[in-house]
Amino acid sequence: MKPKTIKQYQSEIRAGSTSCVKLVEHFLNKIEENRHLNAFLEVYGEEALDRAEQIDADFKSGSEGKLAGLVIGLKDNISYKGHAVSASSKILEGFKALYNATVTERLLAEGAIIIGRLNCDEFAMGASNENSAYGPVLNAADNTRVPGGSSGGSAVSVQAGLCMAALGSDTGGSVRQPASFTGTFGMKPTYGRVSRWGLLAYASSFDQIGPITNSIEDMALILEVISGSDEFDATASRREVDSYSENLEVNGTRKFAYIQDCLDHPGISEEVKAHLELVISKIRNDGHLVEPVSFPFLKYMVPCYYVLTTAEASSNLSRYSGLMYGYRSKDSFDLESTFKKSRSEGFGSEVQRRIMTGTFVLGSDHYDAYYTKGQKVRKVIQQETQKILDNFDFVLLPTTPGAAFSLGDKSGDPIAMYLADIFTVQAPLAGIPAISIPTGIDNQGLPFGIQLMNHHYGETDLLAVSEYLYNLVSH
Repeated sequence: MKPKTIKQYQSEIRAGSTSCVKLVEHFLNKIEENRHLNAFLEVYGEEALDRAEQIDADFKSGSEGKLAGLVIGLKDNISYKGHAVSASSKILEGFKALYNATVTERLLAEGAIIIGRLNCDEFAMGASNENSAYGPVLNAADNTRVPGGSSGGSAVSVQAGLCMAALGSDTGGSVRQPASFTGTFGMKPTYGRVSRWGLLAYASSFDQIGPITNSIEDMALILEVISGSDEFDATASRREVDSYSENLEVNGTRKFAYIQDCLDHPGISEEVKAHLELVISKIRNDGHLVEPVSFPFLKYMVPCYYVLTTAEASSNLSRYSGLMYGYRSKDSFDLESTFKKSRSEGFGSEVQRRIMTGTFVLGSDHYDAYYTKGQKVRKVIQQETQKILDNFDFVLLPTTPGAAFSLGDKSGDPIAMYLADIFTVQAPLAGIPAISIPTGIDNQGLPFGIQLMNHHYGETDLLAVSEYLYNLVSH
């Protein structure tokens, strides 16, 4: 049965057939029943029930906000004042947020109920949610499979019905890839559309917070609340935020490009390829223009992405030193040993690998050969992506090469794991919005998504056309 939308829940609350308290109790029971999935690191049970009582009172007085009654989870790298935030890392053991992230503040202002913090790959570094210091998250469709990463807990919490929606962060595909693996909707907005204030940084020129939901309608409503300018984040755009939820109708025909290089890629599964060809055929038959385009830079995108993001991670994660807050090694005895032992013991192997790679990339002997060249490649990718969008409204491509892989399948091979991002890194490199739409099921019953990208700040059209495509392919 299709999950209810936020507005449907709100209608039931107003009609008296349910209440926020009953909804929170329902989700708390579901979380308890599904503890084996390891999606939640912490559940705010009593606090969520108290908050639900307040929102019920708001409904009675007619003063409820846009998201009143929305039961939502936060990825464990988004600050919620007075609550633990660890990026699923031992290095932040015992640390509590000193302030709310801007997205948290905006959710609370519109009546959302935050039910807990969600497991993720450590510092958002991973494509399988196996890098968490608190153990892997399991895919609810098949517990032997990964949920995708790094926002695996966020995706599974929505997939398994443990909350209505969740926020994740997307650096190279960390919202869209787990959304594909769990049969949910996941969106990376335009860089700067959503404030990063209060998001624990991985790679600051890539990171964007995005929703994971069961419907485009819910995604549009949440996105219009969390988007917009922010005096605390200089990279947040001052551009006006559209009423996304009021503009989900598609009128007229559109021009779609699909990247032939993706369909011809040796890593793509036959089922994903066949499904995308079916989608292309349905769009054409409905009167839209759909044409193949060449993008010969596919093989450069993952290396470019990892050169730049590891460099930024090396810089951003230097603040976790064992001195000011978080984990400090018990075996440290002076300043140098505090740094070395705290970081060696506090960070997991994947985070250490990326910090060391980034430090190498930024070294004076290698800066021009790697970092400077990576920035030049990024510029080319931005320009060539824009050339496609100058002639088309949307770019259609797979979200992932296949459905969810088995736990442990790629964990011993970092390169194979990094290549899981091959279709999702283009959007963050170019800074454009992208969404994963859950339209595919493979022969083992596992979901996978198709991906749609469009112009900077084109979220209104992107959401509307995603709703249209979902209905076109699903019916």
